[in-house]
Amino acid sequence: MAKNTLPSRFRKVDVDEFDENKFVEEHDEATEQPGPDTGEVDNLIRPGLTMTASAFHVALRNPPINSKNPVIKEKAQAVVLRVLTSFKSSDIEPAVKSLDSNGIDLLMKYVYKGFEKPSENSSAVLLQWHEKAFAVGGLGSIVRVMTSRKTI
Repeated sequence: MAKNTLPSRFRKVDVDEFDENKFVEEHDEATEQPGPDTGEVDNLIRPGLTMTASAFHVALRNPPINSKNPVIKEKAQAVVLRVLTSFKSSDIEPAVKSLDSNGIDLLMKYVYKGFEKPSENSSAVLLQWHEKAFAVGGLGSIVRVMTSRKTI
């Protein structure tokens, strides 16, 4: 009797699971992130202090990923935008280079969110951040941000 040498793993895959009409949104069981610590960020970006890099990392620390609360999202966006606009142009590239790929993706999400509701002078600053993040993260970063279902 002949032995079947073909793989049969494909038979164990439920193709109906990948049907577009049966999409089930992923829910993280983790609690909602409260957003960045506003008080700590404010202390780090006071006039006269050169702690903007520290404020940058604090602002990106607790993003409200997939939060349903618009107040938390707006607060986080305002904190990050305040930090991004407090940077000098020459300090942007070292700050972006200090991030890992997930941090760059998060930064790009905040930049795109800032483009949705521009304030005075924010668009020019956000374009500088976008340029530096693109230079470090590459096109892959933009693709990951645009296709991600996790929103801030």
